[in-house]
Amino acid sequence: MREDLLHYIWKYKKLPYQSLRTVEGEILIVEDYGRHNQLAGPDFFNAKIKIGDQLWAGNVEMHLRSSDWYVHHHESDEKYNTVILHVVWEDDASIFRSDNSRIPTLELKNIVSQSLLGGYSELFSKQRDSSINCNGYIKEFDGFKFQNWLERLYVERLESRSAFIDKILEEHKHDWEQVFFLLLLKSFGTKVNGEAFFELGKAIPFAIIRKMNRDIDGLEGLFLGVAGLLEDDSILDNHYVTLKKNYGYLCAKYGLSGVSYIKPDFFRLRPHNFPTIRLSQLASLYGSQEHLFRKLMAAETLDDIDELFHVSASPYWDTHFTFGKVSKKQRKKLSRSFVELLIINVILPLKFCYLRTQGRDGSDGIVKLAFGLKPEQNSIISNYGDLGVRCESGLESQGLLQLYNGYCSKNKCLQCPVGISILGRNN
Repeated sequence: MREDLLHYIWKYKKLPYQSLRTVEGEILIVEDYGRHNQLAGPDFFNAKIKIGDQLWAGNVEMHLRSSDWYVHHHESDEKYNTVILHVVWEDDASIFRSDNSRIPTLELKNIVSQSLLGGYSELFSKQRDSSINCNGYIKEFDGFKFQNWLERLYVERLESRSAFIDKILEEHKHDWEQVFFLLLLKSFGTKVNGEAFFELGKAIPFAIIRKMNRDIDGLEGLFLGVAGLLEDDSILDNHYVTLKKNYGYLCAKYGLSGVSYIKPDFFRLRPHNFPTIRLSQLASLYGSQEHLFRKLMAAETLDDIDELFHVSASPYWDTHFTFGKVSKKQRKKLSRSFVELLIINVILPLKFCYLRTQGRDGSDGIVKLAFGLKPEQNSIISNYGDLGVRCESGLESQGLLQLYNGYCSKNKCLQCPVGISILGRNN
């Protein structure tokens, strides 16, 4: 038994409302169940309840046991002085406000239908091969409703990422260009080197990047040098020697000596994701574009965004993946699939956050852009696919990730339309 079942019963009015009584025996008539509160404070705001001959307006709090009121220290919290009804599964203690006035209690364990409890038990207690409780039903859920749910989940995912972006903005005095640079670096590093690249970005004063926006070789030397990839004196390639010389000059000019870093890893990476290639591509991007952040925030189509990322690693890397080792000639361009990952993981979340700070709701435009992206491929998306859930866009894959991480894996089925529909089939 979880407290969210009580929320479900109350919110969806799954009670014999014509015969309700408090544990004290007073007739209870609910005129307004109130508004479900997902944040701190009582569970339902602004309810209207007639108890005996008195009509009360206030809030409703719910617990599995009455004594949980004291376990959670509500008796000393002023927010709970407005509670007019305590709804519990089992009444095991009398509850009082801070002024010692008694709070009426409604006990549910003997008035909830057995069919509802049976459906709840089936949803959460059945042994399954899948970690998704509704695995036998989700493919049957109304497609239109599920699509709307995925859109809401995508916006919810954007909102959750805003907290991380806000934190970095605060740390860097709300310099949007610098924050974009840091997030872009993190994404260029992929899972293996994301943190190393992120720390690399923090080690470089962004004012230097601004001054070097037309110096691709200088930026490549700066990025590779701060990453600790120009420390091998045995390498004699002309490009390596030039980059090392450039980095030494920049260290002297900007006082970068002694910069700490986390050295990026080459292990477990495909060659096109080697830090040498990705940092060179990033240098080409910043060395060929002025006001990159501003242009991306103004971009209205995926083609507009994609055009800004038509860059390649410097010509040396056409025949190399690491210094001193020749490979088959191939231009190391940013692939469309990689750019789409940048769009879904960096550009759209940042655009959402940026527009919000300007008092503009850009969610419709962002949702439209996300619909135009290809879906991500990972084990979570594949698991939903095995259950019959189609995923055909970046928005849908992001929505499914939010569904799994925020609901399915946490058994929050009664906060999901699919779980609610299962429980409501026979009730």
